[in-house]
Amino acid sequence: MQESKTAGTTAAPEHRSGFVNIVGNPNVGKSTLMNDLVGERISIITSKAQTTRHRIMGIVNTPEYQIVYSDTPGVLKPKYKLQESMLEFSEGALTDADILLYVTDTVEDPEKNREYLDRVAKEKIPVLLVINKIDLCKSQEELEKLVEMWRQRLPKAEIFPTSATEHFNVDNLKRRIVELLPAAPPYFGKDALTDKPARFFVTEIIREKLLLNYDKEIPYSTEVLVEKFDEKDNAIHIMAVIYVERDSQKGIIIGKGGEKIKRVGIEARHDIEKFFDKKVFLELFVKVEKDWRNRENKLRAFGYLD
Repeated sequence: MQESKTAGTTAAPEHRSGFVNIVGNPNVGKSTLMNDLVGERISIITSKAQTTRHRIMGIVNTPEYQIVYSDTPGVLKPKYKLQESMLEFSEGALTDADILLYVTDTVEDPEKNREYLDRVAKEKIPVLLVINKIDLCKSQEELEKLVEMWRQRLPKAEIFPTSATEHFNVDNLKRRIVELLPAAPPYFGKDALTDKPARFFVTEIIREKLLLNYDKEIPYSTEVLVEKFDEKDNAIHIMAVIYVERDSQKGIIIGKGGEKIKRVGIEARHDIEKFFDKKVFLELFVKVEKDWRNRENKLRAFGYLD
């Protein structure tokens, strides 16, 4: 009798795919963690709070699985329409995730934004609580107290003490994410890194340089729009406009003799060239759009509203 061709073989494991949404308060290291998990620099990282304005996806692919990470703006009480839109991105992350990563750090008060945390506590999907920046803990005892405090606050969550900047315990976190992924086909092409277009990353890089080079309210009053993105085989020509809310801010952005805007352009061009691995010609302009953060037509043009 002919032997069955399937005898002695095992079925290939099912492909796994899932959406892993990263939420938490501003400045706890969500973007740093996202970039470490993805293995690419997708989100803006600075020491300033509220640097992420959009919901940004980073996609990790292997033959066995696809993880779609989503970095969201920090949860905050909105003061103007832009922040209302940012909060909607964060709240939407609670409704469409397969796995939720709630990120805190070693100094944050667990009762900050209590209402949002109460919603996280009621989630039916797996919640992984990431206590980031544990390299700042002074002792093991301090860390253990911190873990216990968060265990009381989110009793159903699995806790991962982590340092994203030091890559400590990130691999264990990622292994657990893979274990929790549901069986599903890939949602994006297997060569996809993100759902955002190339222009988006140009605006994010320029915005990062604004955050790093200007103080106080100035960088938070700016938005960047790429008006020209002309890509050739070996070079990209980019024209981008930096929008501000007041004439006085335009002068500060440009600086004496154009010195400040020139520095932003040099730093941004350097990072854009690294990102695309091509020569970049970058032109920056500054325009005034009064009170753009409260104007729905402008927020729609900048991609904050549908």
